[in-house]
Amino acid sequence: MYDVVIIGGGPAGLAAAVAVAEEGIDNIIILEREESLGGALRQSVHNGYGLERFKEDLTGPEYAERFISAVNDYGIEYKLKTTVLEVNDKKEIMAVNGEEGIIKLQAKAIIMALGCREVPRTAVNLSEAQPAGIFTAGSAQKFINLDGYMPGKDIVIYGSTDIGLIMARRFILEGAKVHALIEPLSYCKGSRKNVIQCISDFHIPLKLEHNIKYVHGNDRVEGVTIVPLDAEGNFLDQGEEFIGCNTIILAVNLTPENELFKKCGVKICPDTGGAEVDENMRTNIEGIFACGNAVHYHDSVDDIIKESERAGKKAVDYVKGFKDGKDKIQILKGPAIRYIVPSYISKGNVDNSVDLAFRVDAVYEHHKVCVYVDGIKEMCISKQIMNYGDLEKISIPVALLERCQDANSITVTLEKE
Repeated sequence: MYDVVIIGGGPAGLAAAVAVAEEGIDNIIILEREESLGGALRQSVHNGYGLERFKEDLTGPEYAERFISAVNDYGIEYKLKTTVLEVNDKKEIMAVNGEEGIIKLQAKAIIMALGCREVPRTAVNLSEAQPAGIFTAGSAQKFINLDGYMPGKDIVIYGSTDIGLIMARRFILEGAKVHALIEPLSYCKGSRKNVIQCISDFHIPLKLEHNIKYVHGNDRVEGVTIVPLDAEGNFLDQGEEFIGCNTIILAVNLTPENELFKKCGVKICPDTGGAEVDENMRTNIEGIFACGNAVHYHDSVDDIIKESERAGKKAVDYVKGFKDGKDKIQILKGPAIRYIVPSYISKGNVDNSVDLAFRVDAVYEHHKVCVYVDGIKEMCISKQIMNYGDLEKISIPVALLERCQDANSITVTLEKE
């Protein structure tokens, strides 16, 4: 029996494993389905990582290597090319790999750092065309950065998520022509920083409130016809434009990997698609923790690391017999907020402030974020602008936590100044 089993060897799983080891627990193992540790960081060769954590400007692989080295220094066991098939509420795990076949493990605690996946092509309405030359942004990133293969030279990017913005810049740096970035909404889904650094700085045409009506080409993409949209998202009768290209990059949404959560009875948050957790990354199943992009998509890997270290330390507390109370305060959201995490705060947790992270459903200027405890307004923070693609945070201070120990809910809303 292992004290702690970590499922996933990306940044969340690595940070959680190191945190467990730092607390003196060495009977742990990481299960990773890919052929190496590091997760998506392995293919994120651009810099900008580590400025907060290490006070250095690192690439994704360099950042991952810091934690991989720590895993090796602590002698943490891991299995690569190992896919977890089943997890149950008794913390029994069934996995499989090519060398050992079926593997059965028992854990005292499990940390599920499953990451996220791209929405499949079938979930994106791009007409009935099926020519070659259509890639998701993640697969294109892997082709270029890991395999050394350029998917195409004449590019149209559909969607304005962060990875789409980053790949637009990457294609330019590799000598490709990015003819346009098409976004049906009236604003970009990615962060303001990436819009500036990846689109504006490289003068890439940004077609907001447009959609692809036709994909041209039989064997290979030859171009797209785009059309402006009305306020309801319907095609307008005028403004049709043809853009020649041989490659379409789908910068679609990311959703948490949640199949294993469902199999073991972990509650899924309907707003994020990830696990419902409290402020200590505990799920509703005792002894099972979740962290990283399996909870919700993060803007910053440094935030993933902090969250995953907390999961690791709390998993150790659980193994050692220290358990938080079961009474919780539910965290609710107002109508302009897409989601908010965590879903609960444990009653009795008044030692530290608790950060609530949320995303809004549009662009809001000159609003304030208000916190209500059982319907009573307790605090407000003014925000000059909140963007669809930016992860916002509000900290619930210890003094307020002390006052709401008998409360049932904390609600976060947006209100005009």
